[in-house]
Amino acid sequence: MKIGIEAQRIFRKKKHGMDMVALELIRHLQLVDKENEYFVFVKPDEDHTVIQETANFRIIEIAGGPYPYWEQVLLPRAAKKYGCELLHCTSNTAPLFSSIPLVLTLHDIIFMESSVWQLLRGAGSRYQKFGNIYRHLIVPRLIRKCKKIITVSNYEKERIAAFFDIHDEEKLLTVYNGVSDYFQPVTDPALLQRVKEQYHLPDRYFFFLGNTHPKKNTIGVLKAYADYCKREGNGVQLVMIDYDQTELARLLDSIEAPELINQIHLTGYVNNKDLPAIYSQCELFLYPSLRESFGIPIIEAMACGAPVITSNTSSMPEVAGAAALLIDPFNPASITGAMQAISSSKTKSQQMIEAGLVQARIFSWSGMAAAVLTQYIKTNKQHHYKLKLSV
Repeated sequence: MKIGIEAQRIFRKKKHGMDMVALELIRHLQLVDKENEYFVFVKPDEDHTVIQETANFRIIEIAGGPYPYWEQVLLPRAAKKYGCELLHCTSNTAPLFSSIPLVLTLHDIIFMESSVWQLLRGAGSRYQKFGNIYRHLIVPRLIRKCKKIITVSNYEKERIAAFFDIHDEEKLLTVYNGVSDYFQPVTDPALLQRVKEQYHLPDRYFFFLGNTHPKKNTIGVLKAYADYCKREGNGVQLVMIDYDQTELARLLDSIEAPELINQIHLTGYVNNKDLPAIYSQCELFLYPSLRESFGIPIIEAMACGAPVITSNTSSMPEVAGAAALLIDPFNPASITGAMQAISSSKTKSQQMIEAGLVQARIFSWSGMAAAVLTQYIKTNKQHHYKLKLSV
């Protein structure tokens, strides 16, 4: 079988959640499948060494155009040129007019929960707003077209099924994300020191991995941290990665805590391979998101031995199990209380570390790749069976 995989953004230097999922899928399919022929469609960029071609995996660079043109015109044209019998689009959208059977990874439908006008007026960068509007317009038309829809948690599966009225259990299924092998407790003093110096990390810190998207609840974290500092003092700083100093100052002004600017350390963009050392040195990891379809950082932090605070909403209890401290993300006092509970008790912290290491082992990229490969095979068989019936 000739399989196409859309992985448009995996060569960009600053990769984020969906990019990493696509990358790990490809890497682990290369390990588990030596029989089928793969064509990985990417857009040229600077980080072109993240995957290599193998005997049955070819990397096809498709240059030109903004994302919609690349996806709707150039991608299906290339997939047809290389004779793909199946095309897996990995990041929520896919070509509307491709004749090739489609498998879609639909990570979430957060963008469907607001109108186009609300998305346009809402928070977030212009890029985020445009992406959400594009998905809002494209996905409803794709749902009926796709042969398989893969999502990343049972919570999100239920949301998608209800929203689009999908009753076919063979069409919509859950395949959990994984955690990479290099996410483990870092004990090498030289590596810990190198990362600490490179990103100018403080001696003691809480770690928050958020961005400008409203769902990440940055304002809630800042309110909770401000309250924590009032109650416990300023001995522990807050580390945030890949966040804008001007935006941070604006948010601190909005909660009347501008003085906290000196207590919050912004690292800039962090290479994914350096994250384990940052997780390993933090006193706790904050992930009190308002809404997630999975929440990979939860299990990354657990795998590195960090106590985790996350939300009691959407997919996060499903992923964290009993190994995290679950809070109400809409109540900053709930976040503050969890921070105090962990930071004030070494026994509590150690118990959470041990439970987290066990919980993280449930999730693996090899298991994810094997499950996706099974769906490729099923989709291809079902497609050819229907073709025979139509003859």
